[in-house]
Amino acid sequence: MAADFDIIVIGSGPAGVSVSFPLVEAGLKVLMVDGGREPDSPSPSSPFLVGRSEDRSQWKWMIGEDFHALRDDSGSPKMRVPGHAFVFDGFGDANRIGASDYVAIGSLARGGLSNAWGCGVATLSQDEMREFPFPRTELEPSYAAVARRIGISGAENDDMADYFGLDAWADPPIRADALNARLLERYSEIPNAASALGFRLGRSRTAVLQTDRGARKACDLSGNCLWGCDRRSLYTATEDLSALKKHTNFVYRPGFVVEKLIDKNGWHQVLGSGPDGNTTYGAPRLALAAGTLASTRLSLQLIGHRLPVPMQACPSAAFMVWIPVMLGRRREPAFGLGQLSFAMDLAGGAGAFGSLFNPTGIPIAEFSRHMPFRKRFGIDILATLMSSCLAGNVFLPGRLSTATVTLGGSGQLHVQGAYATEVASLMLEAEKLLRRAFRRLGAVMLPGSFTIGRPGGDIHYAATLPMRAAPTIGETDSLGELYGVSGIHVVDGASLTDLTEKSHTLTIMANADRIGRRIVAARSQPAG
Repeated sequence: MAADFDIIVIGSGPAGVSVSFPLVEAGLKVLMVDGGREPDSPSPSSPFLVGRSEDRSQWKWMIGEDFHALRDDSGSPKMRVPGHAFVFDGFGDANRIGASDYVAIGSLARGGLSNAWGCGVATLSQDEMREFPFPRTELEPSYAAVARRIGISGAENDDMADYFGLDAWADPPIRADALNARLLERYSEIPNAASALGFRLGRSRTAVLQTDRGARKACDLSGNCLWGCDRRSLYTATEDLSALKKHTNFVYRPGFVVEKLIDKNGWHQVLGSGPDGNTTYGAPRLALAAGTLASTRLSLQLIGHRLPVPMQACPSAAFMVWIPVMLGRRREPAFGLGQLSFAMDLAGGAGAFGSLFNPTGIPIAEFSRHMPFRKRFGIDILATLMSSCLAGNVFLPGRLSTATVTLGGSGQLHVQGAYATEVASLMLEAEKLLRRAFRRLGAVMLPGSFTIGRPGGDIHYAATLPMRAAPTIGETDSLGELYGVSGIHVVDGASLTDLTEKSHTLTIMANADRIGRRIVAARSQPAG
């Protein structure tokens, strides 16, 4: 059967654009389809503090004309931002995904979940990749290519440099605010600080511009990171999508939601609904990059696998740190994503990772719900303390999740989730260690603020169709190729072999780039 395209890529998020670049640059004809949803309201154009004091219409982007911020109770502040509604709305229904005791999230947006991510990036070490069916050296060129393409800041000769493994391709850090700078200064004054405190501390590495790149402008410390950056400093996959669309051998069809895959002796059909009604596309290869949940449903449906499949996700917690010596200082414009990051070792060999954020661009109500006071008194107290506080988070490895996904009889995917029993004790250990460490740094973790998130609330879903050296049904090979179906490659988080506590998006992107390069290399080899 003649093919209009060499490969169809399902999804325009970080994995979808990353697998596409090597394919397109090699001259292959690539079709990309996705839900194509776009924002229906602009990002704030003035700095956050200016908007809060002068914008009479601020309620529209803070609350929403449909009171979006008051209706959502998912647990994550980003889910309550009215301007992010387009990112998450309709995903579960369109992809027939439901959940019990679990936050199951995906995106139909152009650029996927990268429209609302925290921009944290990291590489995996060889030891962290010991279960992967290929060596770390095979991923290195792809880490470099992706890092250079998207723009990363944070390079610093600090105690987190080796942990992140990114500084060869990163720009210097974005300027830290006075609170984070003070903590880092105190850390530097303690002899052998990492061993003395029980954790390593350093600058965060983020996919945010520190210098201008064409139409994308460097971070100006507006504090609008949560609400939308009109300077495009924060990386989203839409930036790469725009670059891909300049190639004549790349075709983008938005507004297309894939309902089913059909394999006909190596010819793969994609059935779905788009602007013109029900449509079918075909090609000899497919790259599944629809997000872990959607890609898993399509794969399990194709192979008829209806037994529960394990899924990894990172148990997470949030907290607040008060720096007493800073009490009374005025709020200042600041970068709103991770400025400092830490790593620590817990019992049983579990690693923990987290970051610290300036809370200037986050509503007080997001914190008052966790204070050990009635909400009204909590708001009053925080109004005084917030300018001297930092928000923090902490993540544990995905293997400590006991979530499963199961394909139902009518093709729906059901997610059932919980944490492993040891998570409670590990989180308690992490909380105690952080309390002691921050106290040595002249800070206090606010009582009652350390709050463990709901299962799935981290949105770090992975490893449902893991890459294996010798895959079986429901697994993939070293190229993410689905066992039993030649030519279908799972290139998003579903094919990761293991999920560490680290930020995982860069690894997903690098792996997708690696698979794209390997597909190109295989085509160029002579037959026989």
